[in-house]
Amino acid sequence: MSTGETAGFRINGWIFFAGIMMIILGTMSAINGLIALFNDDVYLVTKEQIVAFDFTAWGLIHLILGIVVVFAAFALLNGAVWARIVCAILAGLVIIEQIGTIQAYPFWSIAMIGISVAVIFSVCTMGRADEEIELPM
Repeated sequence: MSTGETAGFRINGWIFFAGIMMIILGTMSAINGLIALFNDDVYLVTKEQIVAFDFTAWGLIHLILGIVVVFAAFALLNGAVWARIVCAILAGLVIIEQIGTIQAYPFWSIAMIGISVAVIFSVCTMGRADEEIELPM
């Protein structure tokens, strides 16, 4: 390596997309968890809705899942092949997680579900070698 070169690695464009989306997804999930932890009145609960957890537990689930998703995203962006499977599973868990709040916040939940589906597609799709981009690290 000469002095003018930067160390880098090659990553598929779909994987780069999935990694960035997972960072956004995890951050949004963590924010959702913090909202539930700090303000119990944010979530609308009516007699028609079934809530399996109290707000503290629901907030902790969102917060912990969000943090794990962000860590998995960084592993994916660092080229870890195992992170593809982990990210697909975590995106699936985020979809399940969002079902609990879809009646209270439909637009938020649908956005999170849409991003999760895009991430699952991205990590399960193998790109060609010429679609790879080099990231300076």
